[in-house]
Amino acid sequence: MSIHPIHNDADHAATLARIDVLWGADIGTAAADELEILVTLVAEYEARHHPVLPPDPIEAIRFRMDQMGLTRKDLESMVGSRARVSEVLAGKRPLTLAMIRRLRKGLGVPADVLIGDSELAA
Repeated sequence: MSIHPIHNDADHAATLARIDVLWGADIGTAAADELEILVTLVAEYEARHHPVLPPDPIEAIRFRMDQMGLTRKDLESMVGSRARVSEVLAGKRPLTLAMIRRLRKGLGVPADVLIGDSELAA
């Protein structure tokens, strides 16, 4: 077993190829231990070099509406009037804490996603 840090995309690709070879190794074997170490190295490299950013709060709401087959009218009970729903979905009005709570409960979107990192989040 020759394990070394992943420094670049070539190392990353080679490590992924080795993981493919080791996949399904029996627990407790040297191959399984190597697999576990390599997966940890890949996860760390990808977190540093290819982070997955959280979704925009409004895009998360729209995505969930689409998944659930909801309309803007369906959001009124969570956000407020038809005009308020329109303002929120257009990014012209920030989500309030009360809206975030109702949207989390009604849509199942995590509160941390709804809070987001935008200046519009209240």
